[in-house]
Amino acid sequence: MEQRPFHLAFPVADLEETRKFYGELLGCPEARSTPNWVDFDLYGNSISAYLHPEEARREIPSNLVDTTDSPKKIPVRHFGVILKWEEWENLADRLKQKGVKFIIGPLVRFEGRNGEQTTIYFNDPCGNVVEFKAFRNPETRFAPFEDDYA
Repeated sequence: MEQRPFHLAFPVADLEETRKFYGELLGCPEARSTPNWVDFDLYGNSISAYLHPEEARREIPSNLVDTTDSPKKIPVRHFGVILKWEEWENLADRLKQKGVKFIIGPLVRFEGRNGEQTTIYFNDPCGNVVEFKAFRNPETRFAPFEDDYA
């Protein structure tokens, strides 16, 4: 199947903090901008940070998942990119060195099962949750679990 880049717009409270986080820390090239929003290239995908402080400061609820092994409270609203395993390792190491505090991870989920993946979750400066993951076997990305793993 042909891969198509996605577009996501999300609220932020401060455009300069957002530029530092996505541009400098994550290395996303900045594209177009106005005084109220800025576009970034997130691994070939278009993300737009819109200035809306009230919406950006909302609490993000979590759901309990991975209940059969080690329960995790995954933030319901999050976004990110699926990387190659080595790219993910390099990014996770770089973020650790920069002092990024992870909400979850780095960890391997669904070990030995379809969909085995490594993941990290962390907040941007405005509270948006970003996830980067990599699949051990990318072809299992949409494969069903072989058991009742939830």
